[in-house]
Amino acid sequence: MPVTETLKKIAEKTTGWARPGEEDLVKLVRPRKPHTYRFKDDGIIPNHPRWPLVIYRGAVRPDEAFDPAAVFEELFERNGWSDSWRDGIYDYVHYHSGTHEVLGVARGQAKVQFGGLKGRTISVKAAMSPSCLPEPVITASRRATTCWSSAPIRRTAAMTNAKSEDHKAAIKTIPRVGRPRKDPVYGADGSLLKLWCPL
Repeated sequence: MPVTETLKKIAEKTTGWARPGEEDLVKLVRPRKPHTYRFKDDGIIPNHPRWPLVIYRGAVRPDEAFDPAAVFEELFERNGWSDSWRDGIYDYVHYHSGTHEVLGVARGQAKVQFGGLKGRTISVKAAMSPSCLPEPVITASRRATTCWSSAPIRRTAAMTNAKSEDHKAAIKTIPRVGRPRKDPVYGADGSLLKLWCPL
């Protein structure tokens, strides 16, 4: 799937086909209240000590004129969350201790486990859940096409598998990753900026 989606993305960017413009994005984004979830450090998965997982359900209106993955890519890019890529959801627990990530579900559905093995499983489906992840930890039971992007303040996007030997370094690194300037869905007015308050 990643190869097909990558080729599709290149073709869309080159031709502009199925990609929304600025005015289209304004019409496609719907106001939604954030759902938040907090996860504790379980000794292997550090999670973020202060900032919750944020999920916006139904924030993007589906429109057959546009590729849903392209909608998320353009939306995230507009708000400064760049370097988007398309993929499924990994079926093993992992996290990123040096960046924040956002996930947009473009096609299909999945059950995603956030927060590690002691975290919470949440059902997500297409055009339902752009999820702003302070430190994502994910497993999946069903395949879905997703659009991922990382915050511009990242130190590194390197992925860490869930191993106890990485925990000590991660608990020092995670709090140092700064707050993004914009919410990936709602920009400067997004709830993320209020929910992720700096110290």
